[in-house]
Amino acid sequence: MGDITFELYWDHAPNTCKNFTELTKRGYYNKTIFHRIIVDFMIQGGDPTGTGRGGTSIYGNKFEDEIHPELRFVGAGILAMANSGPNTNGSQFFITLAPTPFLDGKHTIFGRVKSGMGVVRRLGAVATDAQDKPREDITIMKGELVDEDNQ
Repeated sequence: MGDITFELYWDHAPNTCKNFTELTKRGYYNKTIFHRIIVDFMIQGGDPTGTGRGGTSIYGNKFEDEIHPELRFVGAGILAMANSGPNTNGSQFFITLAPTPFLDGKHTIFGRVKSGMGVVRRLGAVATDAQDKPREDITIMKGELVDEDNQ
């Protein structure tokens, strides 16, 4: 569908940014799917099992939230960690498709879409089943780090 580039918020969420970049460097996200897509809400990926139940961090199994009140879910394109409650971050992440203020204080925001919002919007519109799983696999072909100086 295309490329998505993120700006990461290292000042606000250094451990989360380190986890995301290290997993990306290791190829952890390569060939994984976006396993959950909810129209006008979010797209979720980062689980190597493709079930929404898997994934680990570089710190072991789970790591603590880095929530800052000045970072809020005010619009589409926000990059945040998916979790199953406080301090349960692993490898899964999501990208918002709209403002989601009810998530404020519950998920670590660690970046935003810098380019590729058209791709994000197309992902958010794919057909899904009753469990919000895309009817056809939407695969992250390859994650890579982009040096700001080379853009």
